[in-house]
Parts: sequence; C-alpha cells; structure tokens
Amino acid sequence: MGAARATPFVAIDRQDWARLSVSTPLPLTATDVEKLRGLGERIDLAEVDDVYRPISRLLNIYAEATQSLHSERHAFLTGQRETRTQPTPFVIGIAGSVAVGKSTTARILREMLARWPSTPKVELVTTDGFLFPNAELQRRGLMTRKGFPDSYDRRALLRFVANVKAGVTPVEAPVYSHLTYDVLTDQRVCVNAPDVLIVEGLNVLQPARPGALGRRGVAISDFFDFSIYVDARTPDIKRWYQQRFLRLRETAFADPDSYFHRYAALSDAEAHSTSSSIWDQINGPNLEDNIRPTRGRATLILQKGPDHKVERVLLRKL
Repeated sequence: MGAARATPFVAIDRQDWARLSVSTPLPLTATDVEKLRGLGERIDLAEVDDVYRPISRLLNIYAEATQSLHSERHAFLTGQRETRTQPTPFVIGIAGSVAVGKSTTARILREMLARWPSTPKVELVTTDGFLFPNAELQRRGLMTRKGFPDSYDRRALLRFVANVKAGVTPVEAPVYSHLTYDVLTDQRVCVNAPDVLIVEGLNVLQPARPGALGRRGVAISDFFDFSIYVDARTPDIKRWYQQRFLRLRETAFADPDSYFHRYAALSDAEAHSTSSSIWDQINGPNLEDNIRPTRGRATLILQKGPDHKVERVLLRKL
C-alpha cells in the first residue's frame, strides 16, 4: 500500500458533521430560510440545521478566540490591557463559482452569526460592487471577462477590507446592480464598525500578485480571519447555472430595464443553448483557471452533491 496522501484538511462526512448541531442553538426558522435562499436553490431548514448550524458555532468560537488572542497579544507587547470596548472586526471570506450557492451561504451565515450574543453586528459585502464600471471594462476590452480577477478594482477592494479590519469607521463600498449589470454611481453601502464582516465573491481567495521588482504584494485574503469555499463538480454547477438562467428569463430578464432583457423572449431550446455558450466561454474558464485553484487556500470547504446539498465538510487542521 502507498503512503496516505498528505492533506491540510480534516474531512467530515455530512452525517458526522450534522451530529455537531445537537449542542448548537438553531436561530433560524423555515420562513427565514425561505427569504434567504437564492434563485433555484433547494436549501431548506434541514440543510441549515445539519450544515450551517454547526458552522455558525465554529465561526463563533473562532471569532471569540481571535478577539481573546488580540487582547493577549496587545497586553504582551505593551504590558497593558486594552481599555477600548470595540473589538477588532472578524473578517470572513466566502468564495466559489457562479451559481454554486455562495451568496446564499453568506446570507444564512450573516443571519445566524448576528444571533450569537458575542457578534450581534454582522455586515455582508459582495465584491460585485468593486467590479470596474462597464465603461471602464469596455475601455480595457474586458467586458467578456467580467468576473475574472482583472475585471475588479483590486486596489479599492484592498483599501476597503484593510480599513474595516483596522477599525476605521465608517467605511463605504460601491453597490452593484444585477438589473443594469453595472456599478451604481449614486449608491454606496456603509460599513460601521461591525463585529463580523463577511466578504463574498468569486475571487476573494486569489493569492497576491507579484509587486514591483518581484516583491510579493498583498492579497485580500491576508485580512481574513476565516474563509469558506463552496465547492461542487463542474457539470453540476453548469447545470445549476443553466437552470437559473431559464428562471431569470421568466423573472429578472423580463424587466424592460434589465441589461439582459433581450434574453426574455428566448425559447427553452434557445435559452439552454445561450446559457451553455456563456458558461463555456466565460464562467467555466473562470472557474477552472482562477476560482477553483484557490480552493485549497480556504479554512473550510463545503462540498456539494448534484442536488445542491452539502455532502462533506473539509476543515483545515490547526
């Protein structure tokens, strides 16, 4: 027999992971879950109970331990206990492909974490707002690469996360409209000294780019205290993307103001063909070349099966 494959993760099957929920309060109801789940997802209270309930407790443990470590380190370096009451924000990154369900994961964890006594103030920001505006993407020839790492204003995103982590308040972030498919120039979201900040986006686990003279730059994930990657097989994600596209054709795309209104009149066959082409030319390559290679950088990986249900949890060893 060959040597066991080395891995920095502990793999926990769903059944064993679900047992951890026994000692964890369940702060969400079926009505809450219905409001939070994304288009086309089948997540229900049982999924929240089995999977996200233990994650919320684990994150709560990490957040409390991190704050304690921060206080102890301050005392060690200065010889004095901190007197300020505002803790350093605990920052969580959530990454994964288009249509894999990371946005729903982020929304559920935001609601669950906010119900823990030690983290009542939880903010959620998506990196969509840090995409370059369409006019700039067109100028750079990047409209067909929207969602790829080079389509984001990386410096602005780094400044935002760094300022929140440093305790700057308030900090503003741009807002993205999925209706107009562009950044809104007249709207901002204000983040004001949260206990927890969740940063959700396709490429939040990207490593730092090399700087000038070969020096290593700074990555957004350098400011994360915990990170989650939502994972699934590529054929399943593509199928979920196509299913979502067909549903959007009947809902958001039907709005005359929608950037994608031209797709509303497509037949089922045309919609299937169009969504398949978009996936194969844009979302698929972005997943394989940029997003999935960052999976191993996460603290926790949620592995989903064909039915969108989490089948296994991988937790990084301490």
